[in-house]
Amino acid sequence: MRRAGLVVAEGLQAMQDAAVVGMTTAELDEVGREVLRRAGASSNFLGYGAEYGTPFNGVACISVNEELVHGMPGSRVLDEGDVVSVDFGAVVGGWHGDAARTFILGTGAAEDETLIEVTRGSMWAGIAATRDGGRVNDVSRAIEDFVLAQPRRYGTLREYTGHGIGTEMHMEPDVPNYARRRPTPRLGVGMTICIEPMLTLGLHQTSICEDDWTVVSRDGSRGAHWEHTVAITPKGLWVLTAPDGGEAELTARGVDFGPLGD
Repeated sequence: MRRAGLVVAEGLQAMQDAAVVGMTTAELDEVGREVLRRAGASSNFLGYGAEYGTPFNGVACISVNEELVHGMPGSRVLDEGDVVSVDFGAVVGGWHGDAARTFILGTGAAEDETLIEVTRGSMWAGIAATRDGGRVNDVSRAIEDFVLAQPRRYGTLREYTGHGIGTEMHMEPDVPNYARRRPTPRLGVGMTICIEPMLTLGLHQTSICEDDWTVVSRDGSRGAHWEHTVAITPKGLWVLTAPDGGEAELTARGVDFGPLGD
Protein backbone atom coordinates (compact mmCIF):
# COMPACT_ATOMS: atom_id res chain seq x y z
CA MET A 1 0.00 0.00 0.00
CA ARG A 2 2.91 2.37 0.57
CA ARG A 3 4.07 1.70 -2.99
CA ALA A 4 0.57 2.47 -4.28
CA GLY A 5 0.43 5.55 -2.05
CA LEU A 6 3.63 6.95 -3.49
CA VAL A 7 2.24 6.55 -7.01
CA VAL A 8 -0.85 8.46 -5.88
CA ALA A 9 1.30 11.23 -4.41
CA GLU A 10 3.29 11.49 -7.64
CA GLY A 11 0.14 11.63 -9.74
CA LEU A 12 -1.50 14.34 -7.66
CA GLN A 13 1.61 16.51 -7.83
CA ALA A 14 2.00 15.90 -11.56
CA MET A 15 -1.59 16.92 -12.26
CA GLN A 16 -1.35 20.04 -10.12
CA ASP A 17 1.90 21.03 -11.84
CA ALA A 18 0.42 20.40 -15.30
CA ALA A 19 -2.84 22.29 -14.79
CA VAL A 20 -2.99 25.47 -16.90
CA VAL A 21 -5.67 27.84 -18.14
CA GLY A 22 -7.30 26.45 -21.29
CA MET A 23 -6.70 22.78 -20.46
CA THR A 24 -9.69 20.47 -20.28
CA THR A 25 -10.26 18.16 -17.34
CA ALA A 26 -9.89 15.21 -19.74
CA GLU A 27 -6.42 16.45 -20.69
CA LEU A 28 -5.52 16.77 -17.02
CA ASP A 29 -6.74 13.21 -16.44
CA GLU A 30 -4.32 12.04 -19.14
CA VAL A 31 -1.44 13.29 -16.97
CA GLY A 32 -2.58 10.92 -14.24
CA ARG A 33 -2.82 8.07 -16.74
CA GLU A 34 0.78 8.62 -17.77
CA VAL A 35 1.95 8.45 -14.14
CA LEU A 36 0.18 5.12 -13.74
CA ARG A 37 1.73 3.80 -16.96
CA ARG A 38 5.26 4.76 -15.91
CA ALA A 39 4.80 3.17 -12.49
CA GLY A 40 3.29 -0.05 -13.84
CA ALA A 41 0.26 0.60 -11.63
CA SER A 42 -3.41 0.23 -12.47
CA SER A 43 -6.32 2.56 -11.79
CA ASN A 44 -8.92 1.86 -9.13
CA PHE A 45 -11.13 4.65 -10.52
CA LEU A 46 -11.32 3.79 -14.24
CA GLY A 47 -14.45 1.74 -14.92
CA TYR A 48 -15.57 1.92 -11.26
CA GLY A 49 -19.30 1.49 -10.74
CA ALA A 50 -20.01 -0.36 -13.99
CA GLU A 51 -22.10 -2.89 -12.11
CA TYR A 52 -24.36 -0.13 -10.80
CA GLY A 53 -24.82 1.92 -13.98
CA THR A 54 -22.49 4.38 -15.69
CA PRO A 55 -18.80 3.38 -15.28
CA PHE A 56 -16.41 6.14 -14.31
CA ASN A 57 -14.42 7.21 -17.37
CA GLY A 58 -11.21 8.58 -15.84
CA VAL A 59 -8.33 7.71 -13.54
CA ALA A 60 -8.96 10.86 -11.48
CA CYS A 61 -12.02 12.68 -10.22
CA ILE A 62 -11.50 16.31 -11.27
CA SER A 63 -14.02 18.66 -9.69
CA VAL A 64 -14.03 22.39 -10.48
CA ASN A 65 -15.60 25.17 -8.39
CA GLU A 66 -19.23 24.16 -7.63
CA GLU A 67 -18.34 20.55 -8.53
CA LEU A 68 -17.47 19.13 -5.14
CA VAL A 69 -16.45 15.49 -5.67
CA HIS A 70 -16.49 12.72 -8.30
CA GLY A 71 -16.04 15.16 -11.18
CA MET A 72 -16.06 13.17 -14.42
CA PRO A 73 -13.15 14.24 -16.67
CA GLY A 74 -14.36 15.73 -19.93
CA SER A 75 -14.62 18.91 -21.95
CA ARG A 76 -14.77 21.42 -19.10
CA VAL A 77 -12.03 24.01 -19.66
CA LEU A 78 -9.97 25.27 -16.73
CA ASP A 79 -9.90 29.03 -16.16
CA GLU A 80 -7.92 31.50 -14.05
CA GLY A 81 -8.99 31.41 -10.42
CA ASP A 82 -10.74 28.04 -10.64
CA VAL A 83 -10.81 25.90 -7.51
CA VAL A 84 -9.72 22.45 -8.70
CA SER A 85 -10.08 19.30 -6.59
CA VAL A 86 -8.28 16.18 -7.83
CA ASP A 87 -8.97 12.75 -6.32
CA PHE A 88 -6.61 10.04 -7.59
CA GLY A 89 -5.99 6.38 -6.90
CA ALA A 90 -3.61 3.56 -7.80
CA VAL A 91 -3.33 -0.19 -7.36
CA VAL A 92 0.05 -1.90 -6.97
CA GLY A 93 0.24 -5.66 -6.40
CA GLY A 94 -3.47 -5.79 -5.57
CA TRP A 95 -3.24 -3.10 -2.88
CA HIS A 96 -4.91 0.30 -3.14
CA GLY A 97 -3.95 3.92 -2.47
CA ASP A 98 -6.32 6.90 -2.59
CA ALA A 99 -5.82 10.61 -1.90
CA ALA A 100 -7.11 14.03 -2.94
CA ARG A 101 -6.06 17.66 -2.89
CA THR A 102 -7.47 21.03 -3.89
CA PHE A 103 -5.62 23.95 -5.46
CA ILE A 104 -6.39 27.25 -7.17
CA LEU A 105 -5.40 27.73 -10.78
CA GLY A 106 -3.41 30.96 -10.87
CA THR A 107 -4.62 33.72 -8.57
CA GLY A 108 -7.80 33.06 -6.61
CA ALA A 109 -10.11 34.73 -4.15
CA ALA A 110 -9.02 34.95 -0.53
CA GLU A 111 -12.11 33.07 0.66
CA ASP A 112 -11.24 30.20 -1.70
CA GLU A 113 -7.70 30.03 -0.36
CA THR A 114 -9.02 29.95 3.21
CA LEU A 115 -11.55 27.25 2.31
CA ILE A 116 -8.76 25.07 0.95
CA GLU A 117 -6.58 25.55 4.03
CA VAL A 118 -9.47 24.88 6.44
CA THR A 119 -10.33 21.67 4.57
CA ARG A 120 -6.70 20.58 4.62
CA GLY A 121 -6.40 21.45 8.31
CA SER A 122 -9.53 19.49 9.18
CA MET A 123 -8.10 16.45 7.41
CA TRP A 124 -4.92 16.61 9.48
CA ALA A 125 -6.99 17.12 12.64
CA GLY A 126 -8.79 13.89 11.80
CA ILE A 127 -5.56 12.08 11.04
CA ALA A 128 -4.04 13.23 14.35
CA ALA A 129 -7.06 11.82 16.21
CA THR A 130 -6.55 8.37 14.66
CA ARG A 131 -5.10 5.90 17.17
CA ASP A 132 -4.95 2.28 18.20
CA GLY A 133 -7.87 1.63 20.56
CA GLY A 134 -9.76 4.72 19.47
CA ARG A 135 -12.97 4.84 17.50
CA VAL A 136 -14.05 6.19 14.14
CA ASN A 137 -16.05 8.86 15.95
CA ASP A 138 -12.82 10.26 17.42
CA VAL A 139 -11.71 11.04 13.88
CA SER A 140 -15.11 12.39 12.86
CA ARG A 141 -15.39 14.62 15.91
CA ALA A 142 -11.88 16.03 15.43
CA ILE A 143 -12.75 17.02 11.85
CA GLU A 144 -16.07 18.54 12.93
CA ASP A 145 -14.56 20.43 15.87
CA PHE A 146 -11.85 21.92 13.65
CA VAL A 147 -14.41 23.15 11.13
CA LEU A 148 -16.75 24.55 13.79
CA ALA A 149 -13.87 26.44 15.42
CA GLN A 150 -13.38 28.58 12.30
CA PRO A 151 -14.55 32.20 12.32
CA ARG A 152 -17.00 31.56 9.48
CA ARG A 153 -19.42 28.73 8.76
CA TYR A 154 -18.65 26.02 6.20
CA GLY A 155 -20.86 23.30 4.83
CA THR A 156 -19.67 19.73 5.47
CA LEU A 157 -20.80 17.11 2.97
CA ARG A 158 -22.73 14.39 4.79
CA GLU A 159 -23.57 11.88 2.05
CA TYR A 160 -19.89 11.31 1.20
CA THR A 161 -17.39 10.01 3.73
CA GLY A 162 -13.95 8.58 4.25
CA HIS A 163 -13.62 4.81 4.21
CA GLY A 164 -11.54 1.76 4.86
CA ILE A 165 -9.14 0.72 2.13
CA GLY A 166 -6.85 -2.22 1.38
CA THR A 167 -7.43 -4.97 -1.16
CA GLU A 168 -10.41 -2.89 -2.33
CA MET A 169 -10.74 0.87 -2.69
CA HIS A 170 -13.86 1.15 -0.53
CA MET A 171 -14.08 -1.07 2.53
CA GLU A 172 -15.49 -0.88 6.05
CA PRO A 173 -15.59 1.25 8.09
CA ASP A 174 -17.15 4.45 6.80
CA VAL A 175 -15.40 7.51 8.25
CA PRO A 176 -17.86 10.45 8.32
CA ASN A 177 -16.69 14.05 8.63
CA TYR A 178 -19.13 14.79 11.45
CA ALA A 179 -19.65 13.11 14.84
CA ARG A 180 -22.45 10.58 15.24
CA ARG A 181 -24.48 9.93 18.38
CA ARG A 182 -24.08 6.17 18.33
CA PRO A 183 -21.26 3.66 18.81
CA THR A 184 -18.78 3.55 15.96
CA PRO A 185 -16.19 0.91 15.01
CA ARG A 186 -13.01 0.65 17.05
CA LEU A 187 -9.67 1.36 15.39
CA GLY A 188 -6.61 -0.84 15.77
CA VAL A 189 -3.13 -1.69 14.57
CA GLY A 190 -3.11 -2.90 10.98
CA MET A 191 -6.13 -0.85 9.92
CA THR A 192 -5.87 1.47 6.92
CA ILE A 193 -8.45 4.19 6.38
CA CYS A 194 -8.99 7.16 4.07
CA ILE A 195 -9.74 10.41 5.86
CA GLU A 196 -11.31 12.93 3.48
CA PRO A 197 -13.24 16.02 4.52
CA MET A 198 -15.23 17.85 1.83
CA LEU A 199 -16.31 21.42 2.66
CA THR A 200 -18.21 24.17 0.86
CA LEU A 201 -18.41 27.93 1.24
CA GLY A 202 -22.19 27.55 1.50
CA LEU A 203 -24.55 24.77 2.48
CA HIS A 204 -23.91 21.03 2.45
CA GLN A 205 -26.78 19.93 0.18
CA THR A 206 -25.70 18.38 -3.13
CA SER A 207 -27.05 17.14 -6.46
CA ILE A 208 -25.66 14.67 -8.99
CA CYS A 209 -25.23 15.72 -12.62
CA GLU A 210 -26.53 13.91 -15.69
CA ASP A 211 -23.24 12.02 -16.05
CA ASP A 212 -24.34 10.07 -12.92
CA TRP A 213 -21.10 10.98 -11.16
CA THR A 214 -20.26 14.67 -10.76
CA VAL A 215 -21.54 15.98 -7.42
CA VAL A 216 -22.35 19.71 -7.30
CA SER A 217 -23.48 22.05 -4.54
CA ARG A 218 -27.16 22.91 -4.83
CA ASP A 219 -26.52 26.54 -3.94
CA GLY A 220 -23.65 26.88 -6.42
CA SER A 221 -21.03 27.41 -3.73
CA ARG A 222 -17.45 26.33 -4.28
CA GLY A 223 -15.95 23.42 -2.42
CA ALA A 224 -12.65 21.80 -1.43
CA HIS A 225 -11.62 18.18 -0.85
CA TRP A 226 -8.54 16.73 0.86
CA GLU A 227 -7.75 13.07 1.49
CA HIS A 228 -4.96 10.77 2.64
CA THR A 229 -4.66 7.02 3.16
CA VAL A 230 -3.51 6.41 6.75
CA ALA A 231 -2.19 3.24 8.39
CA ILE A 232 -2.15 2.51 12.12
CA THR A 233 1.10 0.70 12.87
CA PRO A 234 2.58 -0.66 16.12
CA LYS A 235 4.74 2.49 16.23
CA GLY A 236 2.14 5.14 15.41
CA LEU A 237 0.69 6.49 12.19
CA TRP A 238 1.97 6.23 8.64
CA VAL A 239 0.35 8.42 6.00
CA LEU A 240 0.81 6.17 3.01
CA THR A 241 -0.05 8.78 0.37
CA ALA A 242 2.22 11.54 1.71
CA PRO A 243 5.75 11.57 0.25
CA ASP A 244 7.28 11.94 3.74
CA GLY A 245 4.82 9.49 5.26
CA GLY A 246 3.22 12.36 7.14
CA GLU A 247 6.23 12.85 9.38
CA ALA A 248 6.28 16.66 9.35
CA GLU A 249 2.56 17.15 9.98
CA LEU A 250 2.32 14.38 12.59
CA THR A 251 5.38 15.56 14.49
CA ALA A 252 4.05 19.13 14.55
CA ARG A 253 0.89 17.79 16.20
CA GLY A 254 2.71 15.63 18.74
CA VAL A 255 1.60 12.37 17.09
CA ASP A 256 3.93 9.39 16.78
CA PHE A 257 5.20 8.81 13.24
CA GLY A 258 5.33 5.06 12.69
CA PRO A 259 6.63 3.91 9.32
CA LEU A 260 7.38 0.24 8.67
CA GLY A 261 10.69 0.09 6.83
CA ASP A 262 9.98 3.28 4.88
